[in-house]
Amino acid sequence: MTLAKLIGTFLGVGYIRPAPGTWGSLAALLYGWLLHVIGGLPLLLVGIVVGFLKGWWATAQMTKGSDDHDPSEIVVDEVIGQWIALIPLSYAAGSMGISILNMWPGWIAAFILFRLFDITKPWIIGWADRRGDALGVMLDDVIAGVFAAIGVVVLAALFHGVM
Repeated sequence: MTLAKLIGTFLGVGYIRPAPGTWGSLAALLYGWLLHVIGGLPLLLVGIVVGFLKGWWATAQMTKGSDDHDPSEIVVDEVIGQWIALIPLSYAAGSMGISILNMWPGWIAAFILFRLFDITKPWIIGWADRRGDALGVMLDDVIAGVFAAIGVVVLAALFHGVM
């Protein structure tokens, strides 16, 4: 397996059927937790930036010369989007000095909201996806991750009586 395929399929997770994008998001939860435990929010942010750049490259390599700009086995974009959805949890856990696992309802919300936005592709998420290039493949999931992160914050505020 080439380096581009290892990155693009997130170590082969993208070959799991059915619903490889969902499997990629689930794998992202495990690795997102690991990044947070090792280095907190700073390492999660570094992982997002490095993963985005490597994912963009890998997606371009894997789709070069193909009519399919977003094959289902490419799930690195879901990983990056899911990690973005976890940012509020990593920030809150770090700033309050508590285990990120204590925020399990937030994990569920981050996963469900990200998948919802990634699958339905509303508004600018759909625009990014329609670019038809490797950057668009990555960007639609970045934007879906941002929307999911905002949703996690809103739900936490509602749950904790802030709103």
